[in-house]
Amino acid sequence: MFLGIDVGTGGTRALLIDSTGSILASCSTEHAPISSPQIGWAEQDPEDWWRAAKASIRGVIAQSGGNAGAIRSIGLTGQMHGCVMLDDSGSVLRPALIWCDQRTQPQCDWLNATIGRERLIEWTCNPALPNFTLTKLLWVREHQPEIFQSIKHVLCPKDYVRFRLTGEYAMDMQEASGTLLLDVTHRRWSQNVADAASIPMEWLPQLFEGPEVCARISEAGALSTGLATGTPVIAGAGDQGAGAVGMGVLSAGSVSATIGTSGVVFASTDKPVKDPLGRLHTFCHAAPGLWHVMGVTNGAGLSLRYFRDTFAPQQNYDALSTEAATAPPGSDGLFWAPYLFGERTPHLDPNARAAFIGITASHKRAHFIRAVMEGVAFSLKDTFTLFAELGIPVERIRLGGGGANSPLWSAIQADVYGQSVELLEAEEGGAFGAALLAGTGVGAWASVEEACRQTIRTKAVIEPQHAAVMAAAYKQYRRIYPALRQIAGN
Repeated sequence: MFLGIDVGTGGTRALLIDSTGSILASCSTEHAPISSPQIGWAEQDPEDWWRAAKASIRGVIAQSGGNAGAIRSIGLTGQMHGCVMLDDSGSVLRPALIWCDQRTQPQCDWLNATIGRERLIEWTCNPALPNFTLTKLLWVREHQPEIFQSIKHVLCPKDYVRFRLTGEYAMDMQEASGTLLLDVTHRRWSQNVADAASIPMEWLPQLFEGPEVCARISEAGALSTGLATGTPVIAGAGDQGAGAVGMGVLSAGSVSATIGTSGVVFASTDKPVKDPLGRLHTFCHAAPGLWHVMGVTNGAGLSLRYFRDTFAPQQNYDALSTEAATAPPGSDGLFWAPYLFGERTPHLDPNARAAFIGITASHKRAHFIRAVMEGVAFSLKDTFTLFAELGIPVERIRLGGGGANSPLWSAIQADVYGQSVELLEAEEGGAFGAALLAGTGVGAWASVEEACRQTIRTKAVIEPQHAAVMAAAYKQYRRIYPALRQIAGN
C-alpha cells in the first residue's frame, strides 16, 4: 500500500492505494476557517494542519484494517506558496501566510525595483506576486522584525507536516518553484535572488525531486499517527504538481483544468517556457526532467462556496448545481467576475474585485448560480488564450478537483473551452498523485510516467454542446475586468 497525504486549504486528506491504483481507504479532516483579520489577508495555523493530518492518517489506517506496517511509502502534497516560519527548535513563530494572502504587493514592488522585473523572470521564470513565499517573508521582515530575527527554517504547508512526521526539513522542486527563491531552469535554489533579497540560504530546506525518498517516519511521528517507524517518506509535490501526476498530465499537449478552492490550467513541457510578461507560472514538474506552465484563478471553487455560504447556507453543492441547470447557457446575459482574492492569471492584480454584471429583474437565483460556474470557467479560459498566444499545444483536457464532480460544471467547461474534456475513473486529486510518487520512490513503478500508464483510466468524454453561445459570451466577459479596474481606480 502507498499513502498520499494532501494538506489542502479547507482540510487534510489521506488516501491509500495499491499497485493497480485502486483506492483502499480515504479519510478527510477539515481545517479551521481561514483567518482574515484585514481585507486581503489570509492566514492558517500550521498546528491545525498537523492536527488534521494526524486524524486523517489514523482514519485511513483504521479503514484498511489497522496494519500500518503494510504501508510501503508515503508521499505528501498540499496547498502551495504558504510561508511557515520556524525557530531553531522547529517551533512555529506565527500563523502561516497562505497562498491567497494579498497583502504583499509593496514587497513585490520592492523586488521589482531592487532586482528588476525582467531579471527576476530570468532568474526564477516567474514575476513577483503576492502569492509567492518570498514576498511573505519580506512582509514579515518589514512589519514584524522581531519574528523575522528568530527565523531559522522556512517551509511550505505540506513540508511542515513532513517535518512533524520525520523531523527533517525538506522540499521538492515543484513546490520550491512557487517560493520565488528557486532557479527553475536549473532546479536549484537561486543564490542570486536570496542575496538580492537578503534571505539566508541556510533557512531553505534541502531539495529533492518528486519521487525521491527524503526522510523516514520518526518515533515521534509514529507515536502521533500510528504509522510504522522508518517508513520511507517521498518528497512529493505541491497540489498542482501532484494533481497533474494523478491525472497523467506528463506529455506535451496534455492539459488539466482543475477547480478546487482555486482553479488551475496546467500543461506539461519538456523545457521551461517563460512568458515574458509573467502571466503564467513556469515551474519544475513533479516528475524529474519535466517542467510545466500553469495559469491560476484565485477564486474558483471559492466563488461557489462564497455564494452558498452568503446566499444559500442551507443548500449543498448538488442542490445548487441542480438549480443552476434550470438556467440557460450564458445565464441570460448575467456574468460573474470571480476576483474574490484579487487575481493571478492573466491580470496579476491583487486589488481586483469580484462582481455580478448584467443583473435584470428577470434573473432568478438559478441564473446567479450558473453565472458563478460560467464565470470561473471563463477565467480559466483566459489561460487557454495565453497558451495559444505562446504556442503551447492543447490536445487533450482532463478535468479535476471538485468541479469535475459536477456534471453541469464539467459540461460548462467543455462549452467554454470549445473542445471535448475527459473525466477519469478515479480522479482523486493531489493525494492520488502523491501516492503514485510514493510508489515510484520505492520501485513499485519504474518511473512516474509508468505509474500513470498503469493506474489512470478515462471514465467519460464530454463534448461541447453550446460552444458558439459561450464563445460569444467569453468575448463579453473579456471586457469586464478593464471596466472594473477603471471603476475601482486601480
